[in-house]
Amino acid sequence: MASPLPRVVVDLEKLRHINCGLGRFSLHLGRGLLDDARGRFEPVFLLPQGAERHFPGRSFARIDVRPWRKEYLRRHLRPWVRPFLPPSDVALWHVTNQMSKYLPLDDRVPVLLTIHDLNFLHEDGAERAPDRIRRKLADIESRVRRATAIVTDSAFVARDLAEHVDLRGTPVHVVPLGLSSPPDPSPRRPDFLPAGPFLLSIGNALPHKNFHVLFDMLEELPGPRLVVAGKVATPYGGFLREEVTRRRLADRVILPGEVSDGDRQWLYEHCEAFLFPSRAEGFGFPVLEAMQCGKPVFMSRATSLPEIAGDHGFFFDSYDGPALAATYRAGMEAAARDPNFGDRARAHVATFSWGETARGYARIYDDLLRRRPTAACA
Repeated sequence: MASPLPRVVVDLEKLRHINCGLGRFSLHLGRGLLDDARGRFEPVFLLPQGAERHFPGRSFARIDVRPWRKEYLRRHLRPWVRPFLPPSDVALWHVTNQMSKYLPLDDRVPVLLTIHDLNFLHEDGAERAPDRIRRKLADIESRVRRATAIVTDSAFVARDLAEHVDLRGTPVHVVPLGLSSPPDPSPRRPDFLPAGPFLLSIGNALPHKNFHVLFDMLEELPGPRLVVAGKVATPYGGFLREEVTRRRLADRVILPGEVSDGDRQWLYEHCEAFLFPSRAEGFGFPVLEAMQCGKPVFMSRATSLPEIAGDHGFFFDSYDGPALAATYRAGMEAAARDPNFGDRARAHVATFSWGETARGYARIYDDLLRRRPTAACA
């Protein structure tokens, strides 16, 4: 018997990349919606092959990811089949990221669109690539035109969207992401890290991460090493390696590449402080992960980071080496004077819950379902 509840298709295609940010978002959103949907709507997951293993013991409806369901094909097919489509049993379709290749076949099905960031606007050199920026904004605008409502991860991204994209009155909601419980740390110091105090930064070596300014800071701070953990097989990663050699910092800067979950957690728990000079973040998970361990966190004021950290972090107002070092020294002294510093940071992080993220989305589904038009086709 068909479910009497309205059916909501949720695009979890990114579960094929479970260890990337969009994969983790899809995992936690899917799990949370299975808990929050009861009696309200029936979630229908758009899934790649084998992804059902991430929801053990749970029953749910699914649509399989298939090449013929991709939008680059459907956009050509849609005008021809639209007059013949029967009424659909899908009441809402959630596109969970702005790069998704999947939309309902029938353009009368309401669409909720999640836009995680417009980081391409804030990357170094963006002003020198106007054609590339225009193409990316046009792609976002085409998806916005299809959306009934939009969700962003932060108020910053919502403002960024309103400033750079013609929203045409489409309502925008903010639903912050959650933070998972930390993994168990490795039982011992990673082999790549010699004994002694160290500072930590984490992220793939991409220009907007701005890691190289930390080398300027390090030259002003005798003593601690700097670990920058993340993928380094990139052009910017090559630049970082060259800078380490040129500045003769090989004994103080460690670029271990991607590390295991256990080693990453060990680094968070044992670093003196966490440094995050990124110029573009849609959300900024590493900031919260370090705060989860009660560590002082130093970051840029760019994009969403001040919103995510609140008044529980320290901010770089300049990327000049002496200024960076001065901010670091002042912040470390302030943290040392405050016996409750770590507890307050952990309490702040506890407000970012994946359960609350799923509940926020479920509330938006409820609102859109109450206002949905008569039966559409999908």
